[in-house]
Amino acid sequence: MGAGRPVAVFGAYGHTGRFVVAELAARGFVPVPSGRDARRVKQLADEQQLAGRVASVDDPASLDRALAGTVAVVNCAGPFASTTGPVIDAALRAPIPYLDVAAELEANLDTFDHYRERARQADALIVPAMAFFGGLGDLLTTAAMGDWTEADEAHIAYALSSWHPTAGTRLSGAVSRERRGARRLRYSGGRWEHRTDAAPALEWAFPEPTGPRAVIGEFTMADVVTVTQHLSIPDVTTYMNTEAAHDVAAAHTPAPTAADASGRSDQTFLVDVIVRSGTDERRVTTHGQDIYAVTAPLVAEALERVLAGRTRTAGVVTAGEAFDAPDFLRALRPHITLGLERKPGA
Repeated sequence: MGAGRPVAVFGAYGHTGRFVVAELAARGFVPVPSGRDARRVKQLADEQQLAGRVASVDDPASLDRALAGTVAVVNCAGPFASTTGPVIDAALRAPIPYLDVAAELEANLDTFDHYRERARQADALIVPAMAFFGGLGDLLTTAAMGDWTEADEAHIAYALSSWHPTAGTRLSGAVSRERRGARRLRYSGGRWEHRTDAAPALEWAFPEPTGPRAVIGEFTMADVVTVTQHLSIPDVTTYMNTEAAHDVAAAHTPAPTAADASGRSDQTFLVDVIVRSGTDERRVTTHGQDIYAVTAPLVAEALERVLAGRTRTAGVVTAGEAFDAPDFLRALRPHITLGLERKPGA
């Protein structure tokens, strides 16, 4: 557990950041709230009786002060296209491990591309996308692979009861769309493709009681980035149920609201992962409540394992690459429910 160790949380006063602060405190860490908005940093710090530190990505010295004396930093501040580089640089200077909860494909790809060699040379640990999108799907896919060293294809399908986006989600999405333009990303044949055609409308047979749902195929999320960094699977595709996709795209969809004392919304999720090799198929499913809230135990569990030395490698690594995926998922059982199914070929 945390044993009173200080952990910097950049963007602590955001929707997800608040969940992360609460989860770290529950595990015995001392969160150090940080961000550029002095008023919001002070408000959160006063509420939680913590010592906040104001810092901006435009001021490296302020980031150095924010991270001084801490054992790690968790970046919860979007848009991550703007924050990952400066906060990673500060973590390397510190030097301390860096984790983030980024779901921006371009920001995730930038982290691997720009910092892989530098982090390896410094024997540093950088874990991007340690969140519902990115981390969870990677862990599930890695667990489904089991003893396979390669597979032909992986499919990760999401069924969300609704998707009320936070202000951070909207801002990050806008930044990604600006960078991508009219194109969309797909991973096929072992490489990234930029497509200008419409994503396919399909049906996915989710396990009961969810059952078959209309989905948008090639709804590419951060899981495609993380899975392809370390697993030999040439075709990786993610899918989103159409109701949730329409929710997050609509300008009038409200932000999430608390439905219980912990601050979680009443949103539920199901993630269905299928990995195929030849005629063999392996399937892992999980379900739970609130994609933003569940990010907190994901990144906090990762942090505990990083600080305990329970990682498989250094450098820029994904959840499935860094940790024992089945064991990690078992540790999340208070927050998610798991199912595993394996079908031999005919």
